[in-house]
Parts: sequence; structure tokens; C-alpha cells
Amino acid sequence: MTDTAKRLTQYAHGGGCACKIPPGELEDVVAGLTTAPAAPHGELIVGLETGDDAAVVRLPGSRGGLAAVATADFFTPVVDDPYDWGRIAAANALSDVYAVGGRPLVAVNLLAWPREVLPFELAREVLRGGLDVAAEAGCHVGGGHSVDDPEPKYGMAVTGVADPAALLRNDTGKPGLPLTLTKPLGVGVLNNRHKATGEVFPHAVAAMAALNRDASAAALDAGATCATDVTGFGLLGHLYKLARASGVTAVVDAAAVPYLDGARESLRAGYVSGGTRRNLDWVAPHTDFGGAPEEDRLLLADAQTSGGLLVAGEIPGEPVIGELVPAGPHPLVVR
Repeated sequence: MTDTAKRLTQYAHGGGCACKIPPGELEDVVAGLTTAPAAPHGELIVGLETGDDAAVVRLPGSRGGLAAVATADFFTPVVDDPYDWGRIAAANALSDVYAVGGRPLVAVNLLAWPREVLPFELAREVLRGGLDVAAEAGCHVGGGHSVDDPEPKYGMAVTGVADPAALLRNDTGKPGLPLTLTKPLGVGVLNNRHKATGEVFPHAVAAMAALNRDASAAALDAGATCATDVTGFGLLGHLYKLARASGVTAVVDAAAVPYLDGARESLRAGYVSGGTRRNLDWVAPHTDFGGAPEEDRLLLADAQTSGGLLVAGEIPGEPVIGELVPAGPHPLVVR
């Protein structure tokens, strides 16, 4: 870390995607806000209606069909190392483009910084981390916007392109499709432990900083049309949105879900974020948990930062954690 005297996570009320506005409250805020311009430039293919990962607009006059993908994502420090925070935040923002089957083209930085509290050398490291991950993705970074803020925040607004005939959406799931998860869960409890104790978990950092580029390409190659990424609302939260949008029930095999080393032990030690508990409260009325213990319920609702893709379809080499079935009494079933 550039300045060991400055633990970035101590300057944030939450950490990473766990600082998101609770999903139920957010849906109430945005309800009814859909609208369209009088003379739109292109057709909005994916918008606000199903809470998908990014907006997608079919571009008029493009040969063979081309769509623009737009998204933005930023959050408070999830780790103390500024360079790693920048890498994680950039990978998380880029993930929304990959989650709809797109390719990122250009990003702009979004930076909020308490300039009288934290040295700008740390901010530079954050931006350097974001720049390096964007370069790995083949995505330009063309400037950005910054504000003086009591709490540090960083992320990106990203523009990409996609084939409108080969998108990944959260409303195209069909009964009979398996559910594949491309990154293990557990970064939420490990990040919360890191914030409380200063312990560093390199394998969690590596998972969060890893791009979802290859997973997105593999999903498209496998013929998948339905996917989402797993971030602040946890596996169950994002799967609930997918099942609801697709009009199906999602069945999760709890024993098949992979977790990062140390995640279960950290949960048992009490390192559970408020975001995770809010996620569980939100999905509980819509979930048949059967005999699943509280520990499994919390881990399945664990607020992830820069998690993997959840794909309705089978991807070679990736774990299948459940399946979609015809709609039943509950959109979610844990067995």
C-alpha cells in the first residue's frame, strides 16, 4: 500500500457494492420513471424495465446491426490498497458490459475524493489501477469527472458495443436451462473482515479484479441468451431479478455453490455486512429455503463486489449450481 497510515476502508460507511442502496428501496425510487425522447436516435433494446445490467440501444443505419451499451458503476473503498481498489472498481464497472454480451470501447473515470483528508498520491494510485484493468480489457479511458467529497468513491462510466442479435439479458431465461456461476462467492464477508481487522486476502482481490470478458465470450459461444452478473444484491438478489423478469422459478443447489477459502469461517466469526442482511430480508418473502440453515442463506445473499456471471446455460469448466424450472409458488427455491 502506498501509505500504510491511511486505511481507505476506514473512510467509508460501507465497502464496495455492499454500499448500494437496498434493492427494495431502489425499485420503489425508480418505479414509473421510464420514458422516451420525442425523436429517439436508435431503439432502446434493454432499458430500466427489468433492472438489467446495462442499457442497450440499437444504432440506426449500422451495417449488419450494431448496438451501443452504456453503464456506470462506482463505490466506496472495498480494500485498503488504492491500486487494488482501482482495479476492482474498474473490473466491476466493465462487468456490466460483459454481462449483456457486449465489448467495452471507452470509459471515463468517476472520482470523489476528500482532498483535505487523504493525499492525492493515493487517488493517483486508484486511477492507475483503473487504467491498468481498462487496458487489459482493450478499453480506452478518456478522462472523467471528479468532485470533492467527504467519502472516497471511485468507478467508471463505460460505453461498449454489442450484436443486438446476440445479447445476454435477464428476461430470456427458459425452464430446463442449467444455472452456471463463473466466480466463487464470499468476497463480501472477506471484505468485511478486511475492513474490521486489516487482514489481507489476496485470493479475494484476485477474484474481484478479474475481468468477466472470457466468461461473457464463453456464454455467447455456448448459445446462452440469459445472464446477469452477481454484485451488491448477492447471488439470490440478482437471481430473483432474473427469475422474476423471465417468468420462471430458479432452483439453487446450495451444496454446489463454490465459495472462496475462508468465507464460511469469516461468516461464522460474525463478519457479515449490513448490505448482506438487507439482501436476505429482501429475497426471503420470495424464496422457499426449505431446511437451508441461516449460514447458507447469508452466504447466498452475501453482497458481492465485482462477482462473476450467472448464466442460464452450461459453460464448459464452470460449476452448475442449479436450474430454471416452470414458475411455481416462489421465484426462488434453495435445496
